[in-house]
This record gives sequence, C-alpha cells and structure tokens, in this order.
Amino acid sequence: MFASSGVPHQAFLQAAIVDLDGTMVDTLGDFAAALNRMLDELQLPAIAPAAIKHMVGRGSEHLIRQVLAHVGAAPSLYESAWLSYQRHYAVVNGRYSTLYPDVIEGLGLLRDAGLKLACITNKPTDFAQALLYFKNLRGFFDVVFGGDAFERKKPDPLPLRKACEALGSSPQRTLMIGDSVNDAVAARAAGCPVVLVTYGYNHGMPVRLVEADGFVDSLADLPSWLKQAYPAVRP
Repeated sequence: MFASSGVPHQAFLQAAIVDLDGTMVDTLGDFAAALNRMLDELQLPAIAPAAIKHMVGRGSEHLIRQVLAHVGAAPSLYESAWLSYQRHYAVVNGRYSTLYPDVIEGLGLLRDAGLKLACITNKPTDFAQALLYFKNLRGFFDVVFGGDAFERKKPDPLPLRKACEALGSSPQRTLMIGDSVNDAVAARAAGCPVVLVTYGYNHGMPVRLVEADGFVDSLADLPSWLKQAYPAVRP
C-alpha cells in the first residue's frame, strides 16, 4: 500500500498538511464572482463556473491566464486582469464559498490525535489567511503558507518541505491531504504520504485515477484511515 511513498506500515504521524480550495472549502463561487467582475471591468464575456472548476488549483496567475484564453482575450491584458482580479477577490473572498461537510469535525479529530497542522495552498497567502478566519478554520493550523510564500508552488515539493520544517516534522511522518494530482505529485516528491478526498476539483479529472496512499469521502473519515494505516496514531 505504501510502496510508492516509501512509508513503512508501522510508521506513525507527527503532522498533517491540508490543502484549502477543493479540500476544505468549495471556493468556486468566490472564483466565479471575482473573475466575472474582472471580465466585466475589462469588457470581456463572462465565464461559467463549470469552466472555472477545471482551471483551479495552480495559483492565481495560471487561473487568470487560463480565463483570458478561454474568453479569447489577448495575453497582453494579463497585467490589467491581475490587478482587477486581486481587487475583486479581496471583496468577495469567503462570501460565495461553503465548507465541505465534516471539515471542522475532521480537523478537530486530527488535532485530537496530537497532530500538528499546516495549511498549504496555491492561493495567495493573504487571501488564504482571510478565508480561513472567515470560515472559522484558522485556529486549527500552526502555520499557513500560500502560493506566494515561496519561489515555487505545488506540484513542486518545496512548500511541503518548508511546512515540515516549520512544523518540526519529518516528511515521512507528515500526511498530505488534498483533492488533486498537484497535491499527490508534491507529496510524492517531498516524501510525504498522501490521502485525497473524493470530492473537490482535480482539474476536472477523476481523482481516483491519481496515485495516492488512500482516498476518503470526508475529512471525518480520516481517523478510520489513520487507525488502519498508522496504528500508533490513536484519534
């Protein structure tokens, strides 16, 4: 089960890293509101939320470029679009998004198990912090790093390695919890085990096709998975 990540069955966890968009919070409504306000300001056609869903997960820069291409806009509009998007997202952040079921319960169970927690997201750090506070999630996390915290974003392993350093945990004993191939690839490269939720975005692709150590339908299901995979952890 753990051959691909090199994690021995009897290992125990010290910490967990949790993705934000698509894992804890369904932020598609926020993206749609901010992007369509941006497009309207630039006198460009609107984009449907279903199209945006496939573009989420690789950072704001990638998202804006994808949206401009989708509506047939010139790449030269990127700088204006970036400034407009940042302004509008700051206004709508958290107001059109919803927590996925059992997120608070699941995070509480992880903390009760004695795990340190980090939130690692490709969303800009200021937006991530504000969203976590808005949804009453910030108190669960020891550290929060956004896509602008380091020189490289997920799927690069650097953010996960930096999170492990900040938490004082080894990668082999730090579980990555996400919703996409980006999270899985980053975890594999960093040497972390990885569990993916079966909901979320994953660029429109079936998440169970992604190589991972396990899948859960809810963060509240993690204790059962942990008991089976890591007997030393007792949620």
